[in-house]
Amino acid sequence: MRHLLSAADLSVDETLAILDLAEEMAQVQSRPVKKLPTLRGRTVVNLFFEDSTRTRSSFELAGKWLSADVINVSAKGSSVSKGESLRDTVQTIDAMGVDALVIRHQASGAPLQTTDWVRAHVVNAGDGTHEHPTQALLDAFTMRRHFRSLGDESFVGKRVAIVGDITHSRVARSNVALLTTLGAEVTLVAPPTLMPSGVSSWPVELSYDLDAVLDRVDVLMMLRVQRERMSGGYFPTPREYTVGHGLTRDRLARLGEHVVICHPGPMNRGLEISADAADSAASRVLEQVSAGVAVRMGVLYQLLGGDADTDTTAGADR
Repeated sequence: MRHLLSAADLSVDETLAILDLAEEMAQVQSRPVKKLPTLRGRTVVNLFFEDSTRTRSSFELAGKWLSADVINVSAKGSSVSKGESLRDTVQTIDAMGVDALVIRHQASGAPLQTTDWVRAHVVNAGDGTHEHPTQALLDAFTMRRHFRSLGDESFVGKRVAIVGDITHSRVARSNVALLTTLGAEVTLVAPPTLMPSGVSSWPVELSYDLDAVLDRVDVLMMLRVQRERMSGGYFPTPREYTVGHGLTRDRLARLGEHVVICHPGPMNRGLEISADAADSAASRVLEQVSAGVAVRMGVLYQLLGGDADTDTTAGADR
């Protein structure tokens, strides 16, 4: 694997290899010394043109726990604020001899374009409304752990509903690609105004009625309503959105015993998800955050650790 730009680029075998590697990496999180020598001498630059807490922090921890040198660069504190172009920025950083660029950018396709300009490995940490492949991987990691606890970790035949602001969600697009590759049955649920154009060609079922799908899902993924990307009236009022498509206390009570709730964060409590649902026993939100570090460790190892002499398992035992 040279770059990670899209969940659609991953085969079943490649996905499972990353998830299996992430399981090994997850063991590091429970140890007093959270350090492996695997990527010693490698340099990873987190280049974020959009604000982020979870993704940037987890990539930073992932790199550092693998002993890589990690540098964080944000647009607000760089030459980008002086008018420097994306091309000049990434080529300048690449000329310093870094090994990997983790890029989040407001323009869809920016990480892909970057691969034409640099020799470093590139990881897409979210580009516009296009994709967020490592988020889909950590979601799959979390779901697989849940399925395993029920006795069958396979995604084949499992039913996942993704609910909310589909139009602006790169998380939804990456999850659709990855989950369908793994064999899951995906249903997108949203008001008509929050369904993207062309969605009828996606390999999913569509529904405008959340109540109609609650009784037939294994995983319910609630998406953040991205009001910062909305320039028009996508729904009349926040209250009406919650009544129609929010995971309220009443809907939480209707969920089956083995249904789990996911959310990529940050959450708008009281809008797309109630506090009762976010903090319930069915919620896997914090597990997703924890999985983010392990999965991103696995991704960085897959990209940068191929030539390393250090065995991952041996390092984990130290």
